[in-house]
Amino acid sequence: MARDRLAGLRAQQGNGYSEPEPVPGGRSYAAHGRQDDRYEMTEVNNDTVPLTANGDDTTAFFAEIDAIKESLGTYNNNVTRISELHQRALNSTDENVASRTTQQLETLVAETSSLSSQIKLRITNLQRNPGTGQDGQFRRQQTARVKQNFMEAIQNYQQVESQYRTKYKQRLERQFKIVKPDATDAEVKMVVDNDTQGNQIFTQALQSSNRYGESRTAYREVQERHEDIKRIERTLTELAQLFNDMSILVEQQDESINAIQTNAGKVEHDTEIGYISHSLGI
Repeated sequence: MARDRLAGLRAQQGNGYSEPEPVPGGRSYAAHGRQDDRYEMTEVNNDTVPLTANGDDTTAFFAEIDAIKESLGTYNNNVTRISELHQRALNSTDENVASRTTQQLETLVAETSSLSSQIKLRITNLQRNPGTGQDGQFRRQQTARVKQNFMEAIQNYQQVESQYRTKYKQRLERQFKIVKPDATDAEVKMVVDNDTQGNQIFTQALQSSNRYGESRTAYREVQERHEDIKRIERTLTELAQLFNDMSILVEQQDESINAIQTNAGKVEHDTEIGYISHSLGI
């Protein structure tokens, strides 16, 4: 259902950051475009542009849309960097380098998590101030577009994390087979999927291995990879919840649009009935 909602957004808005339609009232979006490439994101409470209660502040709306797009750019750049750090961690043979890489990963993942919460809040705030009439329709279109782009960014992050979870598990398997080349499939699966019982199996294999130096190095890396996998799984859980939350926002916007269309139809119908009644002298 969540992915169906994203597909619906794509169908309505098209893909990518396409240029928006002209603003009702003769305004041009370009006039409110990214005028300062040096934009820096700060805490939500400090940098969210306040919208008026009735959503009639068009300048503030454009500023907030631009700020969200800037944050989405940072989010996507962070995901690219996270992918690079994962690859460095897999390729590293130096324990000190591996430790620094892990610290960088943890920091960047935490920053990206915080950023995603800010983006979600800002999009939610826009949706709560949709405006009315033709201007309101335009605002809903712009809000839906950044919402779609955010959901696509979340999906990309999920794919990156899933990919490296698989690679870390493959690395675990190779390290275990260094210690125990004749390991059964069941033993390999246990070492890869269960860090507690897997460590017991690994310890037993170490005791009977005649490649002590390589075995100790492999054992240490297996423990590190288990921690990497746990971190990835926590991130994937968080991303799944975030995607679900955004899907709920899509549903809420759909319901709001349906209600607006229903009310508009009712007004039109009542107006028509009133006109007929007046014409007939009723």
